[in-house]
Amino acid sequence: MNTSRIALVTGANQGLGRALVEGLAARMGPDDLVLLTGRDSRRVTDAAREVAELPGTRARVEGRVLDVTDTGAVTRLAEDLRARHGGVDVVLSNAVARVLPEESQAERADEFIDVSNTATHAILRSFTPVLRPGGRLLVVASSLGTLGRLDPRLRPLFDGASLDQVEYAVESWRGAVHAGTAHDEGWPVWLNVPSKVAQVAAVRAVAAERRERDLAAGILIAAVCPGMVDTATSRPWFSDYSQARSPAEAAGAVLDLVLADQVDPAQYGELVRFGEVLPWHDGTPLVEQDRMVRP
Repeated sequence: MNTSRIALVTGANQGLGRALVEGLAARMGPDDLVLLTGRDSRRVTDAAREVAELPGTRARVEGRVLDVTDTGAVTRLAEDLRARHGGVDVVLSNAVARVLPEESQAERADEFIDVSNTATHAILRSFTPVLRPGGRLLVVASSLGTLGRLDPRLRPLFDGASLDQVEYAVESWRGAVHAGTAHDEGWPVWLNVPSKVAQVAAVRAVAAERRERDLAAGILIAAVCPGMVDTATSRPWFSDYSQARSPAEAAGAVLDLVLADQVDPAQYGELVRFGEVLPWHDGTPLVEQDRMVRP
């Protein structure tokens, strides 16, 4: 059985995902393998080659085409890694669809939800069973993913929910967006807020079922907030960027969590930012961004 470590990063062609691959490739060993994934074959191939050629790269880097919205493809990749390597050691779920303030949120809802939420559910279902002892599975979310960001009417949909219940809530939200009833039901106009809450809720759901055996095996499942990252995806949404970090800086804190020798039980199943747990029930609904967007 191959004993080298296997790491997988989704949404890794650019921005934070690319920085996560670069950081893993620099901090893992020569016998380890980092898989850089994305939907576009040419961009995946080019990005993997460029990372492999960086002076600080130590681990092997390979590109894999993966459309995270294709649940079957996610499952097949997990099964392939189990067959070839006995599983996987690091999974960083980072894929996101870029939506601009001037674009209609309703018109972009399907793509956004599929990439951020349907894909998260598929990653959790397919890759948690193939995590090797000491493994890490982190879903990149944000501080927008705390329950208090939602209207109080919606919070029970996600609080203490199973993964199936989270998935049902997400599809109910999607349906309300298309039916034009989302605002009346209390959903934020900005897709990013309910999407992030649902991502964190999905992580919490899976972690609740696996906590005891995962901690015994040194496995960490968590959501992670990289902080405000200066990328083309996030810059249009915030007026104050004075505290923003570069993708490389943001990746550093995430990788510190990934590569820590020990799992902190307090972080298991939680949303973690710079090593600190963000309380699930904290946060208040946002106003500024909802005023910026087109329904």
